[in-house]
Amino acid sequence: MNFIAAGLSDVGLQREHNEDSFCILAEHRLFVVADGMGGHLAGDVASRMATGEVTAFFNATRVDGDSGDSIEWPVEDDSRLTPVQNRLVAAVKFANQRIFQASIRNRSVQGMGMTLVAALFSRKDRTMHVAHVGDSRAYRVRAGSITQLTHDHSLVNDYLLVMPNLTDAEKERLPSNVITRALGMQDGVSVDLYFESVEAGDVYVLCSDGLNGMVSDDRILGIVHEAGPNVEVAAKALIAEANQNGGEDNITVVVVRIT
Repeated sequence: MNFIAAGLSDVGLQREHNEDSFCILAEHRLFVVADGMGGHLAGDVASRMATGEVTAFFNATRVDGDSGDSIEWPVEDDSRLTPVQNRLVAAVKFANQRIFQASIRNRSVQGMGMTLVAALFSRKDRTMHVAHVGDSRAYRVRAGSITQLTHDHSLVNDYLLVMPNLTDAEKERLPSNVITRALGMQDGVSVDLYFESVEAGDVYVLCSDGLNGMVSDDRILGIVHEAGPNVEVAAKALIAEANQNGGEDNITVVVVRIT
């Protein structure tokens, strides 16, 4: 199995700066979307640092955890995870440490942080591994249906975990844009991990909340279906749809099709 991928980022219609970043590391079969926060410039710095540090980590390490002398592995391996999964989680935690350290050293970017979703395609065992922190999302489109693979780290979702019977009126009283977990806020971070076997024809959509906040899941499914095998067309159409619906935030999308 192989893949084709395309990514696109847009400032949207109501923001002056784009604080999102993404990267596609074809040699590592790794795809990352980062959504920065922290005010003027700081969010942009955080998201660019995140993609840059994840890239540096993967370039300097191997799946067996050996990093030589070029980079420090940020945490001990988790025995419950495979070597591939440990490497992915370690990369996210490494980026978190570097962003946090930069934030406390430089007053101009103090408080910067970001949400992140990263997907790593393991061709050997035909598995997609997804790591995320915050409310940037990963979706999978398969056989005419769409599934959200990540669980937003938001105040609303945290309430629902302990009080699943909240009424719609009670949900509406909760602030919808409060994130309860992000990179760069402290020296350590908990990273959620999901993995699944892939099938030929699967499409994975990684996005910042500027997409899913403007475009429904059903419409994301429809756009991916209409684009067929052309991932570039899908990415452009998703961005266009978010802007057509108001473009209230920066919008970043990476579309990966398993071939």
